Amino acid sequence: MYALLDCNSFYCSCERLFRPDLEHRPVVVLSNNDGCVIARSDEAKAAGIGMGTPYFQCRELVREKDVAVFSSNYQLYGDLSMRVMDTVRQLLGPDKIEVYSVDEAFLDFSAIPPDQLEAYARNLRQTVEQWTGIRVSIGVAQTKVLCKVANRLAKKQKAVTGCVMVLDHPEKTQSALEQTEVGETWGVGHQYAEKLRQWGISTAWKLSRMPEEWVKKNLGGVVGQRLFHELNGLPCIEMKDPLENKKMIGTSRMFGRRVFELKDLREAVASYTARAAEKLRRQSSAASVVEVYLVTASEEKFTYHPKKYSASARLSHPSSMTNELIAYTLPLVEALFIQGPRYLKAGVNFSELVPENSTQCNLFETTGKTSGSSCGRKENKKLMAALDNINASQQGEMVRFAASGLERSWKMRQELMSPRYTTKWNELFEVH
Repeated sequence: MYALLDCNSFYCSCERLFRPDLEHRPVVVLSNNDGCVIARSDEAKAAGIGMGTPYFQCRELVREKDVAVFSSNYQLYGDLSMRVMDTVRQLLGPDKIEVYSVDEAFLDFSAIPPDQLEAYARNLRQTVEQWTGIRVSIGVAQTKVLCKVANRLAKKQKAVTGCVMVLDHPEKTQSALEQTEVGETWGVGHQYAEKLRQWGISTAWKLSRMPEEWVKKNLGGVVGQRLFHELNGLPCIEMKDPLENKKMIGTSRMFGRRVFELKDLREAVASYTARAAEKLRRQSSAASVVEVYLVTASEEKFTYHPKKYSASARLSHPSSMTNELIAYTLPLVEALFIQGPRYLKAGVNFSELVPENSTQCNLFETTGKTSGSSCGRKENKKLMAALDNINASQQGEMVRFAASGLERSWKMRQELMSPRYTTKWNELFEVH
């Protein structure tokens, strides 16, 4: 058996954790640059605020319903997410959890006796809430897809389920699938959902009753067949190794104000390069190829049709050193830059990743973009380790390369951000 642990309205729960006065008040969290609503408490949903609604469109409703509004506080959310996942690791074991997203994790319940599944799940839910202050829902079933179904209903029917649902009998599974609209089934995209509705398949249960060959033919071949098996209780999506490295790493952000100048683009790309390089070093990888892309607004005054421009370069040898990577990304920015358009966003991607300890250097290169002549570049590695250690302990870019700028007026707008209660010394929560 598997389980899916999902934090309830996670971003809103993080904001409420240090603000007890918000317990029964509607809360919403906004996207980058305070653009759209990306998280809502149950009270905010009941007030009629839709997911993805632009903030400027719901300001009046926010005032009318006394909704507490926050900018995204990713440092706070990341730290609290780590606490939740570490709690689960401590209770189940490090090899029994697959962190799926910042607020979700699949759990391996295969060692739990069938007659103890619900009691164990409820105890786990209570312990996580008691240790971290974050409320969670747990869905237990034979497959990952069915876990998603169970978790969604456990969360939707809190008063009945107590935020825990266990699908351990065929009758329970059938009932849950009958209550799940086909478009809300994990693995069914918007276009496929529309087609299924046109064919009269409105629920996950009806989809699970279709012939297997029909599903394979009409829902993406092997992918659809795997979904079919999962809906019928046959596991096809195994638990992933939590230490599995990413095959591509990148960083991108929307700008907090209008950007027209090359100087601002260079600073932003240098900053994003440093952030992505830190991710590289965290999984002990090195990049062979770097890509930079810029997104511009439409030249037409009243339309919004952004255009993306990208360029890439292959390194002389794979690297994870920030200074070496910046030496490649900044020329790409200069090559892409066009005077005149308004730039909305920039990003950096690293690909063709290899293990850092097995990189092979260029025998004929002694100077140039890759500062240092020896293959090991031990001093550079020590510098990066010190840089990462300082920034990790201070939860921010306390030490950064000058290329990323000092004032950085292009940074993401976060005018309604709460304090970083758990990661900044001068913003720690105080109890009087």
